[in-house]
Amino acid sequence: MFVTELDLDSLIRKRGGEVKEFDAIYSEYYSAVYKYVLTLCHDKNVAEEITQEAFFKALKNIDKFRGECKLSVWLCQIAKNTFLTLETQNQRRSEQSTDNLEACGDFEQALVNHDTAFAIHKILHTLDEPYKEVFWLRTFGELSFLQIASLFEKTENWARVTYHRAKIKIKEEL
Repeated sequence: MFVTELDLDSLIRKRGGEVKEFDAIYSEYYSAVYKYVLTLCHDKNVAEEITQEAFFKALKNIDKFRGECKLSVWLCQIAKNTFLTLETQNQRRSEQSTDNLEACGDFEQALVNHDTAFAIHKILHTLDEPYKEVFWLRTFGELSFLQIASLFEKTENWARVTYHRAKIKIKEEL
């Protein structure tokens, strides 16, 4: 079955054979959506995943398509939103990794050496609260500053400052 924009309204409104008819939509528009996504991400594998996800979302929400725009535009918008969501998630993961590297920096290297790690643990046990716990949660518990702040019912900035002060105290003792 070849789906045209004119047939779309009647196609979408049919509930009985919706999945079978959606196969026709998939066949007709897959290439265009894929090429559009490829221009966004420049990675064939990622473009394929995003395109598949976009069509899955479109199938789930086909009854929400009102026909105010071309079907191809609607599908590309879903694909674009899927891409942007993925990018946001990747950016958050990257920022967390950067925060972890900046926050732990020399300590990760120092913890590799067992003697230095033991010395850091000894110093850590002499720290006052909340420095001890914040440093422990951040370094060994791998919690974000936001998570630590929520545990103490403080701000994220408070958690960052407390952690960095604890780090300075440990460095001074080493």
